[in-house]
Amino acid sequence: MNVKIIFRIIAFLLMLSGIFMMLGIPFSIYYRDDDIISLLISGSFTSIIGVIIWLFTRNPESRELGKREGYLIVTLGWLFMSVFGAIPFVVYGAIPNYINAFFETMSGFTTTGATILEDIEAVPAGLLFWRSLTQWLGGMGIIVLSLAILPILGIGGMQLFAAEVPGITKDKLHPRVRETAKRLWGIYVLLTFTEMILLLIGGMSLFDAINHSFTTMATGGFSTKNASTAHFTSPFIQYVFIIFMIFAGMNFTLHYLGFHHKFDFLKNNNEFRAYIFFILIVSLIVALVHLPYVGFKVEESFRQSLFHVTSLVTTTGYVSSDYESWAPFSRMFFFMLLFVGGCAGSTGGGIKFARHYLLFKNSALELKRLIHPRAVIPVRFNGKAVSSEIISNVQAFIIFYIGIAVLGSIILSFWGLDFITAAGAVSSCIGNVGPGIGAVGPVNNFAGLPEVVKLILTFFMLLGRLELFTILIIFSPAFWKS
Repeated sequence: MNVKIIFRIIAFLLMLSGIFMMLGIPFSIYYRDDDIISLLISGSFTSIIGVIIWLFTRNPESRELGKREGYLIVTLGWLFMSVFGAIPFVVYGAIPNYINAFFETMSGFTTTGATILEDIEAVPAGLLFWRSLTQWLGGMGIIVLSLAILPILGIGGMQLFAAEVPGITKDKLHPRVRETAKRLWGIYVLLTFTEMILLLIGGMSLFDAINHSFTTMATGGFSTKNASTAHFTSPFIQYVFIIFMIFAGMNFTLHYLGFHHKFDFLKNNNEFRAYIFFILIVSLIVALVHLPYVGFKVEESFRQSLFHVTSLVTTTGYVSSDYESWAPFSRMFFFMLLFVGGCAGSTGGGIKFARHYLLFKNSALELKRLIHPRAVIPVRFNGKAVSSEIISNVQAFIIFYIGIAVLGSIILSFWGLDFITAAGAVSSCIGNVGPGIGAVGPVNNFAGLPEVVKLILTFFMLLGRLELFTILIIFSPAFWKS
């Protein structure tokens, strides 16, 4: 194990994180808030710790990264970033309890959006900006960002890319990972900026537009308002959120193809078509079923349904109303949406549409195989045959995912949570959604949970953000063998 290289890269991430922390200071100055010193102290401290670790890891024996180093760097990178990212909240006193601050920051970097803040609008602007920035950085991945700079350090990045973006397929936009990272971030920045302009046109303030653009494109869901996006009642603003949540939940390779006028994916990409079809059909069904129970007009009913279905499917977690009160069965209906997830290669969490598609396609074809046992009937995805290894991986992932969600719900019930709240909290955190059901539903938060439960949930956030296997493999005895 190349320990020096592991901590050298973590040191670089800490230095970078310290700099990002201080980016909120201009907003503190503009709004005349008193959180400037806390951001300056926290950012400087984090960067200094990074510099110290950097100096102690000079001259590593080898600059090569293996798979084991890649998995450890990604996991420890998220952990260290969250540990130090919580410091500004504690130093200022916005979140005096460090466990609560750690929960909030892990929720940010993993783009979960679960919060313990009960009065968000009382938090100074600089800290709110840092809170939103953690989601924006986590959305595409702080590790992917660093891949564009790692060559300067003389360190290859393919192993990190493989660990940071696990999934069924890893479409590389360019043979060199550094160029891939640059292009992904270029698309990410462009979409964020475009949404910000549209929100400004809709009447939102510059500060709110920046923060909400960050958290929309990250599918994170943090808001600067206590009522979340329900604070903004403009239909125009809500449709902007819907459109960009859909964009954020798409495979970013498709954005790249679209920018280059290659729109074949509209008819050839199975996952994209299933993703759009599912959102539209489910939104229509929800609107029709819930219309008698709410006082919405027809257009508003469809808009609210489309907003919440998109928010939960893409794991953004924005809320525009209390969907648990819509109809008697709404709690269970929206609970099931927590297990859907966005597309592979998106900033969304969850199981992902590609896995759902392959699971159902393989299950359907299994019936044909039983009737025609000698026939070779492969599963096809985007016009290509999918190997049995990938099908096995998908099945194992979904079994692990559901099994961990059930086990986690049982564990949380030991601390006095009713099963609905426990299941909602675990499913929300492992899916990186944010709001769950029960006591952690759309109009509540996670503040009232015991501290030990919050720590357990932070583990589920990290587990979900890195798609299970990246974390689980570290706990495997085989991982540590030479």
